[in-house]
Amino acid sequence: MSRRVVRQSKFRHVFGQPVKADQMYEDIRVSKVTCDSSFCAVNPKFVAIIVESGGGGAFIVLPLAKTGRVDKNHPLVTGHTAPVLDIDWCPHNDNVIASASEDTTVMVWQIPDYVPMRNITEPVVTLEGHSKRVSIISWHPTARNVLLSAGCDNLVILWNVGTGEMLLALDDMHTDLIYNVGWNRNGSLLVTTCKDKKVRIIDPRKQQVVAEKDKPHDGVRPIRAIFMADGKIFTTGFSKMSERQLALWDLNNFEEPIALQEMDTSNGVLLPFYDADSNIVYLCGKGDSSIRYFEITDEAPYVHYLNTYSSKEPQRGMGFMPKRGLDVSKCEIARFFKLHERKCEPIVMTVPRKSDLFQDDLYPDTPGPEPALEADEWLSGKDAEPILISLRDGYVPIKNRELKVVKKNILDNKPPPGPRRSHSGCDPNVSQQPALQEVLEEIRALKETVQAHEKRISDLENKLCQFTNGTD
Repeated sequence: MSRRVVRQSKFRHVFGQPVKADQMYEDIRVSKVTCDSSFCAVNPKFVAIIVESGGGGAFIVLPLAKTGRVDKNHPLVTGHTAPVLDIDWCPHNDNVIASASEDTTVMVWQIPDYVPMRNITEPVVTLEGHSKRVSIISWHPTARNVLLSAGCDNLVILWNVGTGEMLLALDDMHTDLIYNVGWNRNGSLLVTTCKDKKVRIIDPRKQQVVAEKDKPHDGVRPIRAIFMADGKIFTTGFSKMSERQLALWDLNNFEEPIALQEMDTSNGVLLPFYDADSNIVYLCGKGDSSIRYFEITDEAPYVHYLNTYSSKEPQRGMGFMPKRGLDVSKCEIARFFKLHERKCEPIVMTVPRKSDLFQDDLYPDTPGPEPALEADEWLSGKDAEPILISLRDGYVPIKNRELKVVKKNILDNKPPPGPRRSHSGCDPNVSQQPALQEVLEEIRALKETVQAHEKRISDLENKLCQFTNGTD
C-alpha cells in the first residue's frame, strides 16, 4: 500500500498576521484613480502612498516608525499637475523616489530623513519624453541612476537620472498599451506584457525582442509577467472563461508553459510580488481581501501552493518591503503594506521557528544598497550581479545621500532617437554661468538655514514635551 509523502519545504507553514492597530497608518486618503499599479512603495526607511489631492497629483511619505493617525496637514510630495499613477523607491538610495503621472512626466525626488514642515514641491530632476500619461516606472536593479518609464504612448524610455538624459527609447516594439515591465536579476533583459496579448523578452541595449509569446493566457483581461531568479518567466492572467490563472515559462521552450494553474473567477488583476531569496511568489489581487503565496522549485510541478492569508477588507493597493527591511529576529520573510480606503495596514509573513538564533537557511545574502555598475558602464554592454549583503546582524539604513544631477550641455550631443517633447526656454550662454552659479549657491545656503531652523524647532518641541511631562 503506497503512502502519500508530504513535500518537504521550510516554507510550508508560513503564515500572515496583521500588526496591532497602533502600528497601522490611519487617516490616509488613498488615491481613487483607475490604474492597475500598486499605489504604495516601501523601503527600510519610508512608506510612500499615492493619495487624493486637489489640483494635481500627490503622494505622502511617512517614516516607517511614524505609525498611528496621520496629521491631516502632514506635508505631501506635490509637483505633478495631474494624478500620480506609479511610485518606486531607488534600490541604491533610500532617500530617492521616482513618480510617474498622468501629466506625461516622470519626477525624481530627494526625501529628507526628518519630516519637512511644508510640502515638497521641487523635484531633483524632471524627465520629459512621453507624449501620453506615464503609468509604469522601475529602477534598474544593479546600475546606478538608471530608471525605466513606460507610458500610454506605447513607448519604453530608459533614463540616466544622474544627468537627466534619455539613454534609450524603445518605440517600435509595442503595438498597444503596455501593462507591465520587469527587469531580470542583473538588469540585462526586460519582460513586458501588452494589450496585444503578447509577452516580450527585450534586450534594451540592442533594442531588439529576444523572445515573444502570443496569448500566454487566452482571456482579454490584463496579463502580468515577472522574471524569476533563474531566468524563467512567471505570468498571471485570465482564461477564456474569465478564471484567473498563473503560469511558469522556460525561455528555452516558450511554446508551452511548464506549469499552469487555474485559481478562481474574479475581475481583479493579480499583482505578483517575488522574493528571489526564498523563491516565493505572492499574488495580491486589487479588490481582493487575500494574499496567496506559492513556492517555485526546479522539480515538477514547479509551482507549489503554500497558503492564503485572508482578511475581511479588500485591498486598494499593496507595498512590498525589500528583504533588508525585515526583522530577522522574528523569522519575518516578507512584509506587505495593504492599502484600505483610509489606512495602510502592515501584514507580516513569518516562518514559525522555536530558536531565537539567526536562521541562515531563511536569510541567504540579499541584494544591498550599493550599485554594481555605473549607468555608462551598463549602457556600454557590461552586466553585473547585485552586490549582496548579510542580514546576520540586521540591516541599518544608510544616512541621507544626496542625489546629484549633472546636466550636460545639450549642444555637445545629438539627442537620442525617439519622440521628444519640446522644451521651452533657450540654452544658457557662457556669460550667464557665473550669475547662475551664484543664485544656486544662495539657494543652497537658504535651504541649509531652513533645515537648521526646522531641526532646532523640532528639538525645542521635544524639550517642551519632556518639560510638560515632567510637571504633570
